[in-house]
Amino acid sequence: MNGLLHHGGRLSDAIARFGGAPADWIDLSTGINPHPWPGASRLAPEWRGLPDPAALARLEQAAAAHFGVDPALCCAVAGSEMGLRLLGCVMGEMKAEIAPLTYGTYARAFARTGPGAPGLRIVTNPNNPDGVLRDRAGVLAELDAQERSGGWLLVDEAFVECHPDASVASAVAEGRRLIVTRSFGKFFGLAGVRLGFVLAPSDILAELRRVQGDWPVCAAAIAFGTEAYRDVKWISATRGDLRAEAEALDRLLAHYGLRGEGASPLFRLVRDPRAGDLFRRLGEAHILSRPFAGHDDLLRLGLPASAAQASRLADALARWSAPGV
Repeated sequence: MNGLLHHGGRLSDAIARFGGAPADWIDLSTGINPHPWPGASRLAPEWRGLPDPAALARLEQAAAAHFGVDPALCCAVAGSEMGLRLLGCVMGEMKAEIAPLTYGTYARAFARTGPGAPGLRIVTNPNNPDGVLRDRAGVLAELDAQERSGGWLLVDEAFVECHPDASVASAVAEGRRLIVTRSFGKFFGLAGVRLGFVLAPSDILAELRRVQGDWPVCAAAIAFGTEAYRDVKWISATRGDLRAEAEALDRLLAHYGLRGEGASPLFRLVRDPRAGDLFRRLGEAHILSRPFAGHDDLLRLGLPASAAQASRLADALARWSAPGV
C-alpha cells in the first residue's frame, strides 16, 4: 500500500494487492490526459546518434513561445518532477514554505521551513491534489511580497495548460525572483517521454545545465515536444474537450453522492469519510484511484479514457453505494 500512497501510476503495486493483469485495469490515479497528442505515432526519433544540441535549442524555443517567455530563460529537463529535484539541489539549504496538502515531491526536494523566514515559497497552480486555481494577479502579488522580503517564489504549473490565463510563466525575467516549472506529459498525455521545463533567471538555469550535462533529455522528448508545442489547433481543441469530460465525470460522481472538487479538468478530488473503502472497492473492480497518506478522507480520480471505461467506473460506484452490497 505504501507505493500507492507515494505517486499515481503504481499499477504493479495495485496488481500485487488486488490481482489481475495490466490489461484488466483502468488507471485513474495519475491526472494525465487519457487522449495523448496523436502526432507522437507519426514521428520517428533518431535513436542512433546522441541528442542534437541544435534540436534541443529548437525544442526550448518552441516551448518558450508556447509559455510566453524568453527562450534564454527556458531549460528542458527530464520531467517537471526532476526539475523540482534539481532545483532543490541548486537552491541549496534555502528553507521552503510548503502547503500542507500539495504535491509530495516538494517536501523531499526542499528543506521545510525552520526558524526564521522562508527563503522560498512554493505555489502549485492549480494545486495538486485539490485542484484549487489561483488567478494570475494573486500569484504575482505573492511574488511581490517574496521579493520585498528577499525571498523567491517557485510556481509549479504542471496542470496549468487548461488555464493559460492563470499562468505567470511570462513574468519570469532577469532580476525577478520567480521560478516556474512546467510539465509536458500531463496535458499532452505522454508522461513516459519524461519532459518538463524550468523557467528561471539565467544564473539558475546555468547551474541546472551544468548539473544535467550535455544531454538532459532524450531524442524522443526533443522530437515530440517540439512538434506538440507547435500544434496550436490540437492544444485549443483539447482544452475544450477535457473540460467537457471533467463535467461528465462530475455528473457521474454526483449521481452516487460524491462531489468532485477542483478546477483542473485532468482530475477530481473526492472528500468523503468512506474514501478508504471506495479505494478498496474500486481496486477490487480493477480501477486504480489515488489515495493519500495522512488524509484518509481523500481520493483523487483522473478522467476515464472512453465511454466503456466510464461505464465500468459507474458500475463500480453503483456496487459501492448500494446498501448491503
